[in-house]
Amino acid sequence: MNTSNDSKTSAGVFVTEDGKNVGVTFALVSSLFLLWGICNGMIDVMDKHFQDALHLSKGQSAWVQFAHYMGYCFMSLPAGYFARKLGYKGGIIAGLCIVSAAGFWFVPAGHFGTLFAYCVGVFALAMGLTFLETIANPYTTVLGPRQFAPMRINLAQSCNGIGWICGPIIGGLFFYNSTNNVAAASQTIYIPYVTIAIVVLILAGVFGMAYLPEIKPPDDYEQEELAHSPTSSIWSHPHFVMAVAAQFFYVAAQAGIFSFFINYIVAEIPPVTQVMATSGLLAGGGTVMRDGAYFVNETGATTLLSAFGFVLFLIGRFTGTFLTKKYPAHLVLGWFAVANTVLMFVIFIKIGWVSCIALFLSFFFMSIMFPTIFALGISGLGEKSKTASSFIVMAIMGGALMPKLMGHIGDVYNMSKGFIVPLFCFAFIAFYGFSWQKLRGVSAPVETAEEPNLVGEVS
Repeated sequence: MNTSNDSKTSAGVFVTEDGKNVGVTFALVSSLFLLWGICNGMIDVMDKHFQDALHLSKGQSAWVQFAHYMGYCFMSLPAGYFARKLGYKGGIIAGLCIVSAAGFWFVPAGHFGTLFAYCVGVFALAMGLTFLETIANPYTTVLGPRQFAPMRINLAQSCNGIGWICGPIIGGLFFYNSTNNVAAASQTIYIPYVTIAIVVLILAGVFGMAYLPEIKPPDDYEQEELAHSPTSSIWSHPHFVMAVAAQFFYVAAQAGIFSFFINYIVAEIPPVTQVMATSGLLAGGGTVMRDGAYFVNETGATTLLSAFGFVLFLIGRFTGTFLTKKYPAHLVLGWFAVANTVLMFVIFIKIGWVSCIALFLSFFFMSIMFPTIFALGISGLGEKSKTASSFIVMAIMGGALMPKLMGHIGDVYNMSKGFIVPLFCFAFIAFYGFSWQKLRGVSAPVETAEEPNLVGEVS
């Protein structure tokens, strides 16, 4: 065994079986993760804006998230079908065109000024993003050796983390302003979406000219299915079925935490000192005086969401990229989910700044869950991975349902109590992570840890 040439190990991460380096292709596909991170980040701060502008309860404003995630649910299976028919390149271009059309819709939506009109735009935008996620997520797993699949998808999702940081900043500029005049802010809500629509059209042209090879992923179950069940479906694989459920609960937890972060910060955390209120991140309209003390307002909460929450989310993605290269991805997933289960309990029992810190830390530990569950769910499914991907993306509908429950609990009790919902979600994900190897079943190479004999250095 020769392990002296470490440079080959890193270079081999983006080298396909035919010896071609597809690092440039990977980088281009990763730009799509940045795109939907920005779009999703803007939607998360839109919830609180509509509560103020349209005088909605927390449960009512969750219709924005409902429209967003139902768009994923509605388009996931058609996206899987077109992914098989159009291939990677055709599917990505189709998705970009839908995103662009949805972006332009926000111009008439702003004219109507109703929650329904905005939800239509959010729904259409989500349909386009579904195309991109259904294709781009599995595509990253085949752009190089299979043992690095979880690492590659986590690395690509790090670009998504950057988008999550930028999204609230962009949204805060247009959904809130220095005077917190929500009526005035409503008149500019279309600007970021029209900008995205134009950029996406340019990106579609770039993809039209780019090299995106069609790569068939390995099928570990093919021989077994031919021998025992020629008509076997993807639903006969427990590791995939449970991945759909785990993704449902993960996106449910993520959507709830992201959506009600601003509500929690505004209503639940203790007052800040005068020094904190008049300097640093909260200076310039980030606080409000109430009962003789300074409290963080919506503008300040949006700033904190980007400056701390999504920065920790991004750091978690890069950390996950390293950990899933060195250790079995299903165990990393399991322990990260356990950590978040504990953090949700700390938020639930409402112990001041300790609970606030727990909320920020949860961003770090949830960061790797979506890409890792995705990679584990399609592991070894070969050509069936495109169909499997559409169902895993469809599981995003968890984000449409659970925030409604979380918001209702927040309305009836308080926002801290609403975090009981993501607590149970993360507990289920921990169960999936620790059970994955048994669920997968086939005695094929486990592609979730770096093993010396799998990196092209066999003597």
